[in-house]
Amino acid sequence: MFSQTAEYALRAMAVLASRPAAQTAHQIAACTQTPADYLFKVLQALGRAGLVIGQRGKHGGFSLARPASQISILEVVNAVDPIRRIEHCPLRIASHGTRLCPLHRKLDAALKTVEDLLASTTLAELLEGPVELRPLCGGFQEASCAIS
Repeated sequence: MFSQTAEYALRAMAVLASRPAAQTAHQIAACTQTPADYLFKVLQALGRAGLVIGQRGKHGGFSLARPASQISILEVVNAVDPIRRIEHCPLRIASHGTRLCPLHRKLDAALKTVEDLLASTTLAELLEGPVELRPLCGGFQEASCAIS
């Protein structure tokens, strides 16, 4: 349901939420097992959305723009690959126009339910609970990448 880009964004945000210091794109890529070049583009999109701050220089890197408790999962997903609701007949049936048939009304209602759930879930909530059950970066053995 979600694109690989959205998955990378969520992984990166989980790493940033778990670390007090700024992280370089290469550090985040190593921890999340994502391609560094592509992740850098994802981080730029997150920056344009106001979710991360990038700092250049020797001690630079990326950090969250707001506390994890104030960032919804929907914001992260929409920053890189927005959920597209059904507003017009996807089959372009002229007589339907903006009046959705029962099938497309149900599909749009399902998308609304997903949006509502993601909007009501914060990044901080994803990091609650036992360390071994935290999402997105589990199973990675390198100590410098362990989410604490």
